[in-house]
Amino acid sequence: MAQAIERLLATPKTMPVLPSSRPIRGTSRTHASLAHGSTGGKPPALYCRPMTPNHVKQRLAAGKACFGSLLNFGDPLVAELMASVGFDWLLVDTEHGPIDLATLATMFATITRYPCAPFVRVHALDEENVKRVLDAGAWGVLAPNIRTREEAELLVRACKYPPEGVRSLGAGRFALSFKTDAPTYFQRANDEILVIAQIEHVDAVANIDAILSVPGVDACYVGPNDWCASAGLPPSLEPPYPEFEAAMQTVLAAARRHGVAAGIHSLQPETVNRRIREGWRLVGMVNDQRFLFGAAKAARDAVKTDV
Repeated sequence: MAQAIERLLATPKTMPVLPSSRPIRGTSRTHASLAHGSTGGKPPALYCRPMTPNHVKQRLAAGKACFGSLLNFGDPLVAELMASVGFDWLLVDTEHGPIDLATLATMFATITRYPCAPFVRVHALDEENVKRVLDAGAWGVLAPNIRTREEAELLVRACKYPPEGVRSLGAGRFALSFKTDAPTYFQRANDEILVIAQIEHVDAVANIDAILSVPGVDACYVGPNDWCASAGLPPSLEPPYPEFEAAMQTVLAAARRHGVAAGIHSLQPETVNRRIREGWRLVGMVNDQRFLFGAAKAARDAVKTDV
């Protein structure tokens, strides 16, 4: 048995050509060198399982809309219930939600049981934080409050393996999240991870062309509440202000110029449908807390016990 295992490990396997959401940037040699590690460019023996493509990234690249929501509870069961509904993506909110890394990894594993992409909003933009959530299995990273080109460049570097970025190679459940092995993941991750810059400040809108022209930024996502606050207006997920709509048209036009998917958060399904008609493609609506509260309150209000 031991000799058989040794022969198996010593037998090189050819790596199949795998489908990707878009052509791999750079040369295949560069990506392969990451996957092959210290083997001198020769594929390691145990190669390789197909990698689940990021269907959201594929749809956005084709100009199609993707609908999702946010998760704030930090509960894997809630994540599974939300994923089972049929959302294209779910974003775990570690900026505002009390969610630790181990719980985050479990939520990602739960979400990927369904045709739903697990994204994460990091609590802070730094290389270590981004690396850890990607190693935990995120398919996309949204960094809050991007205001400058330099911040967008930092986001891209943190999300990408060398030479396009500085993400460290190491152990994690990232490969399991895409139902593949580590060598394949190392080769494909730069092209499958969705990089999202959140636009939620008047300064970001003023710098929108500089932000969205950064190579590697795949999408932007508007946070209406914080944009309103930065403009000195009462916060709202459905802002009634002309200034807000003018800013949104600026963002949408810039996204089209730079080939970036424009995204926005909303409160009502009617608003989401209107945004899709306008050309927004990464569209989201409220979060798990608001869905639960809304359904519970509607039921309570509908029941009359004073009879």
